[in-house]
Amino acid sequence: MPPRQSKKKKSNPAKRKRQKSARRQTGKLFEDLVALQARLRAPGGCPWDREQSHQTLKTYLIEEAYEVLDALEHGGPNELTEELGDLLLQILFHSDIAREAGRFDIADVISGIHEKMVRRHPHVFGTVKADTPQQVLKNWAQLKAQEKRARAPQGSVQSLGGGLYAVTTPPDSSLATQTLPSALEGIPRTLPALLEAYQLTRRAAQVGFDWENVEGIFNKLLEETSELRVTLTEADRSRREEEIGDLLFVVVNLARFLGFDPEVSLKYSNLKFKSRFQHMEQDAARSGQRLAQLSKEELEILWESAKKYERDAAKQELKS
Repeated sequence: MPPRQSKKKKSNPAKRKRQKSARRQTGKLFEDLVALQARLRAPGGCPWDREQSHQTLKTYLIEEAYEVLDALEHGGPNELTEELGDLLLQILFHSDIAREAGRFDIADVISGIHEKMVRRHPHVFGTVKADTPQQVLKNWAQLKAQEKRARAPQGSVQSLGGGLYAVTTPPDSSLATQTLPSALEGIPRTLPALLEAYQLTRRAAQVGFDWENVEGIFNKLLEETSELRVTLTEADRSRREEEIGDLLFVVVNLARFLGFDPEVSLKYSNLKFKSRFQHMEQDAARSGQRLAQLSKEELEILWESAKKYERDAAKQELKS
């Protein structure tokens, strides 16, 4: 009996042609967008675009990022597509400003992130083994620290924060690096406090500094609550503020440990409160009143009514 020949997948030239065409079209569209942005900044272009700088665009960058988040939560594909385009435009805008100054251009941005992703994924493009997301994150943190050390000028002094400094020396020097770069390096101090706390605890967890289980965080939450209660009997407001900060930090850690972004979680709660409060205002208005005219007891009744309305609406949505 002759050996069975393995079946080969039939080649599909039409499919390959479509895929190649799609890649070519994407590249052409991107080139057109880059050219369009350059035209807006060029002499005879848009007066508003021409007067922008890295500093003036900061607000728009943050705004567009948050609008993407909003589209992810509440928008459809069309809205998300639009918001991602607006965010992409901000990247092109900053890159074009840098190109005009002779610093870098969008090609440098793309090649930089491409090379970084290859370097940071040795388990995909190299021989390093990483079978779990946790191993990947740990490798990522180690590679990032190595890259920071390699970029530091030899013999330079690096501030690590908290009064710590690292002195880097040439490879053939008899002096060793006195302090390794912190795993917390690179977290912008300009981040909102909630995001900064999330990034700090996330980075610490990547190198193994984390809670064994969630019960430890709940115990810490009780400890910080008790310490805050003690400060309520003291005259020192700064101590009270410190303990409130510690309490918030533990809550951020709890969210991270459970796999949630505290910023997103808080956004949900903000939206929920806003919806309920506005429902209270509408209920009061139907009675010819304003919330400020009502007693605490009446406000509580309206609040419970708003919660019930929310629950009933959710049930109705599930049925439909």
